[in-house]
Amino acid sequence: MSPKVVFITGCSSGIGRALCEEFHQRGLRVIATARRLDSIADLQAKGIATHALDVQNTDQVSQVVDAVLKQEKSIDVLVNNAGYALIGPSIELSEAELLLQFKTNVFATLVLAQKIAPAMRERGRGLILNIGSISGIATTPFSGAYCASKAALHALSDALRMELSVFGIKVVTVQPGAIRTRFGESAKETVARVLKPASWYRSVEDAIISRAELSQVDATPAKEFAQKLVDSVMVEKPPPIIRIGKKSLILPLLKKLVPTNTLDGIFKKKFGLMQMKF
Repeated sequence: MSPKVVFITGCSSGIGRALCEEFHQRGLRVIATARRLDSIADLQAKGIATHALDVQNTDQVSQVVDAVLKQEKSIDVLVNNAGYALIGPSIELSEAELLLQFKTNVFATLVLAQKIAPAMRERGRGLILNIGSISGIATTPFSGAYCASKAALHALSDALRMELSVFGIKVVTVQPGAIRTRFGESAKETVARVLKPASWYRSVEDAIISRAELSQVDATPAKEFAQKLVDSVMVEKPPPIIRIGKKSLILPLLKKLVPTNTLDGIFKKKFGLMQMKF
């Protein structure tokens, strides 16, 4: 039986918004969430249910999930999409910034799964889509925190996939490549926040900003990504790992085949580390 109710986080733009519209067009009941309700007001006008939700707020997560389950009676698909990229020199990141990155990209996904999976277990079926990234496979300079958070999410998803399968709940790890969204703009904001005037890497600030914008270079449109992803998961046995979008196949292949020192050299040159001035 096809899923009926889809709960999606991070729907104000990009992948989350595109998935809302794609699932809705295919006749599913979509619950769109975002930190600011006004950012998804137009989705409500299209007949999509909307809720304000900051995934970092555990109490609010409980309140919203409880309200949706009371109203809809079930949640068949959970899409853990909310997240952001903390970009900057790893050695200079504060503990607070690191905690916020992991709380948003990793911890929140588990909290949502913990809240929604019991209702799925009662029905004997369910689907959880965790939106990871190829950055969780191929780490680049100045994205250590973000890459680490996505690698952690991939590992957590692997464990959940095995543990929840016995209850009829499927877990799919989605590893997008370059997808055209506002992701780069958000990442640039983190650079402005964390790169201090006395940074060791001030001389390659432009290269750090280029890393923040990397996901938008020759990127796959979010609508195309959403169509392909929904096609892949609206089946009886969806694949455990799905890679879609530009660079989603080549970067993991490079990581697998190219010697580490060689790949390090490629990335160091690309992101300005070979041209640093002291």
